Amino acid sequence: MTEARLDNGVPTTAGWFVVNARDAAWTHNAMRSLCRFGGQGPAHFDQLGVGLYWIEPGRPLSLYHHEAGQEDFLVLRGRCLLVVEGQERPLEAWDFVHCPPRTAHTIVAAGEEPALIFAVGARVQRGSARYPLDPVAVRHQAGVPDADLSPDEAYGAFGAPRPGPAPPIF
Repeated sequence: MTEARLDNGVPTTAGWFVVNARDAAWTHNAMRSLCRFGGQGPAHFDQLGVGLYWIEPGRPLSLYHHEAGQEDFLVLRGRCLLVVEGQERPLEAWDFVHCPPRTAHTIVAAGEEPALIFAVGARVQRGSARYPLDPVAVRHQAGVPDADLSPDEAYGAFGAPRPGPAPPIF
């Protein structure tokens, strides 16, 4: 296997690579700052989604959802609240969360400072994400207000992700 070519921290050819999270591609909107490590075109990660999430206090990592593949999260910094299957669980640095397939969940930054979360998700079935209506998630501004709302409409409320530098965490 050859080494992938990187363009501004994003792999553009298939192969192995090393990239520092400070130099990788980040996007930002009113919900979160996100670094997805999968590449583009032939360098796209087909089996795993891998990312770093920087979340300001009171903001969610994602909208409350479930999907066909498992997802796992490691809180690297900060305090958070896990909303899972309609329940709340406090999280702090070094807590690991495992969500088997079809487990409804999200994470909200709950402390006085932003949270940093490493996330990995299996890519089992494209388009399998569902956004159930959940009062606990809605109370934390992390749920859809209407189960018939499309993901594009729901996430659109936070504004389009725009490229930018890594947050000032490193």
